[in-house]
Amino acid sequence: MATSPYGQSEQLNTPPSTEEFADKVFTAALGTMAIFNLYLGERLGWLDALAEAPATPAELAERTRANTRYAVEWLEAQAAYGNLTVVDDGGGDRLQRRYAMPQGAAEVLTDRHSLNYLGALPQMVAAAGAKLERLLEAYRDGGGVSWAELGDNARNSQAALNRPWFESALAPALASVPGIEAVLQQPGARIADIGCGAGWSSIALAEAYPSSNVLGVDVDEPSIQAANANAEAAGVADRTRFVVAAGQTLSELGPFDAAFAFECIHDMPRPVDVLAAIHGAVRSDGLVVIMYEAVADEFRAPGDQVEQLMYGFSTLICLPDGLSSTPSEGTGTVMRRSILTDYAKRAGFSSVEVLPIEDFGFWRFYRLLH
Repeated sequence: MATSPYGQSEQLNTPPSTEEFADKVFTAALGTMAIFNLYLGERLGWLDALAEAPATPAELAERTRANTRYAVEWLEAQAAYGNLTVVDDGGGDRLQRRYAMPQGAAEVLTDRHSLNYLGALPQMVAAAGAKLERLLEAYRDGGGVSWAELGDNARNSQAALNRPWFESALAPALASVPGIEAVLQQPGARIADIGCGAGWSSIALAEAYPSSNVLGVDVDEPSIQAANANAEAAGVADRTRFVVAAGQTLSELGPFDAAFAFECIHDMPRPVDVLAAIHGAVRSDGLVVIMYEAVADEFRAPGDQVEQLMYGFSTLICLPDGLSSTPSEGTGTVMRRSILTDYAKRAGFSSVEVLPIEDFGFWRFYRLLH
């Protein structure tokens, strides 16, 4: 994640030659087609089916109630990409050829509890691809493309990609920081989770701190419906509650001992208002933690892979979402530390400190101090 994917010439900030740049665009095109093919495989259930057992095209189609001819082409494409292996050539008969998914690919593409899981990432790309004409309109005339417009692909992708990190890494990460658990372990501690999405962060907090009460807040009604179902399935519905509400209303729902905002402040059109509501709703000796993308403190070109990924999300997803409501700060995914600090101080906080939590995916944790 720390280096450019395009070779030494970019790392030295030397413009690529014509041939190098042509190769860069060609490689990007290959990646785009590969991502859309993975999207088809994920949505059709083909990735899960192949992770369970090898298959011929006909077997795969039968298992998933799909078309055999398309299965032939898709399986050959996945083998060409190196995502699948051929375990039986079928005597040269493409209909009898049998394909298997290697263990490493199976974990990345289908193990929804693994920290290496990326199987839902193509859904986010597909969500943006489906709205390219709307994005063109917004880029020309202003306005944006809202989270609701991006739909289930974006909603489900974000929830699925964040889930394993919340499930297995959030509690240990918070426990590693002195002073945090003292707040969260208080009997009856009230915890707010702003921008809770499908509720995986709220569920993780409720599981880690069973004597607490967690309130998840989000403006997206389908996400709140999913959060309620997920909490029920996880057995924490007795100590979690989810409401459709804007973050600005948090003061009406408080007071709280702690508040978290996981990967959402940059999407909000009026983040200062939300942070001000958090400031007013959390007691002065309480805890306010913001998690967002671990971008560099300053702009540099070329950027590393994290920077490139976050600009991709920003141009296609997060900035258009933020600009879909007015007035808007228009933050975008690449919210550098200075921007968060400015927002926090305008909202009434005295300072912002980076928490010593390392190796937590693409994210960084900040504590906002009253």
